[in-house]
Amino acid sequence: MIIDKAESLKGTLTVPGDKSISHRAVMLGSLSEGDTYIRGFLKSADCLATIDCFRRMGIDIEENEDRLIIHGKGLHGLCAPKEPLNAMNSGTTTRILSGILAGQDFPVTIIGDESLSRRPMKRIIDPLTRMGCRITSVNGNNCLPLTIHGGCLSGIRYESPVASAQVKSCVAMAALYADSPVTITEPYLSRNHTELMLRGFGGNVTSFTDPETGRPACTVMPNPRLTGQSVTVPGDISSAAYFIAAALLVPNSEVTLKNVGINPTRDGILRVARAMGGSVEVTNLRSEGGEPTADLIIRSSALHGTTIGGALIPTLIDELPVIAVMAACAEGTTVIRDAGELRVKESDRLSLIAANLSAMGVSLTETEDGIIIEGKPLKMAPLRGVSVDPKKDHRMAMAFAVAGLVAEGPTKILDAGCVDISYPGFFEDLASLGA
Repeated sequence: MIIDKAESLKGTLTVPGDKSISHRAVMLGSLSEGDTYIRGFLKSADCLATIDCFRRMGIDIEENEDRLIIHGKGLHGLCAPKEPLNAMNSGTTTRILSGILAGQDFPVTIIGDESLSRRPMKRIIDPLTRMGCRITSVNGNNCLPLTIHGGCLSGIRYESPVASAQVKSCVAMAALYADSPVTITEPYLSRNHTELMLRGFGGNVTSFTDPETGRPACTVMPNPRLTGQSVTVPGDISSAAYFIAAALLVPNSEVTLKNVGINPTRDGILRVARAMGGSVEVTNLRSEGGEPTADLIIRSSALHGTTIGGALIPTLIDELPVIAVMAACAEGTTVIRDAGELRVKESDRLSLIAANLSAMGVSLTETEDGIIIEGKPLKMAPLRGVSVDPKKDHRMAMAFAVAGLVAEGPTKILDAGCVDISYPGFFEDLASLGA
């Protein structure tokens, strides 16, 4: 895909449904008694992988034009698939599904594509093993393929070393099949979609600050009766982030984004944009199934550097590539730290951010867990168009498409079809605003 410099971006857009919520709605709908109706479901490659896995375990899922219907079979209604479950490129599918499979009475193997098969799975192997599940990395490298022999699980207290919603959700799903309550703590509060949705389906989940450690924690009670629900999926703030950044950076722009989920465990991009001097107006605030949702109006702004780290990182981990692009075009230094998790995403995102921004003329320093960017306003030092290989990482492709909007000369995004992992139609939506 070739991206040319944009003169301005104007218009109104509704971004696709939230990827995290879409995954969880299919999973909990499948484990519930009765039907679950999902509106706004994200039909991306990742979420379709989750649907495929549950169909292979006997769940009837109807895909209509305006909604998804999950005919749930209850907590113990899954059946053994005839072949390995393929999570494709989806880490969310793999990790959360593993927690569910840990409670089944049949063995399953999970496989994935080349990229997913390099991502670390020890972070879920350890707690599931402690609960009594036999889970094995087939190649002995703590990566996919994983073979899971579920069964009788014990309740545990698990102190996660990483603030990861996928790890927390994996253990929480396994807790549904345990013989006693499971408590999970984490260094910082990660996105809480699983806790909110599990309560909505009838689960017993308590969120609190752990008195022993002061860490965010939740306790999940076992063997609930989950019942089908109607779920409306808000727009994905991670997808909205590219248009937030683009509207802030491209001169003479004003973009309205409708129906965006602004859950406080996910809204770090909004806090950073404002900290950098960006004009982001929140209007029409409301709630969709316990998830705060709003419309956003973004206007071109002169940005300045900031510091991003600590508890803020889990609220914007997927948005850091495009935030780095914002930082490159801001006045002064932006420091991103505590973001070592970016090295084990679909790619080593820290290295890719550094390499591609450097190629575009940005002065920066890559650190072990972050990056220091010496930003300059575009009028002083415009980015230069380059050829970007996103290494099949959808978020890198979209972040550098935004960079291309403010670069001198064309920016070529190689293998641009990888955006379908989370945002089919991304380039068409970008063009609809005048790109």
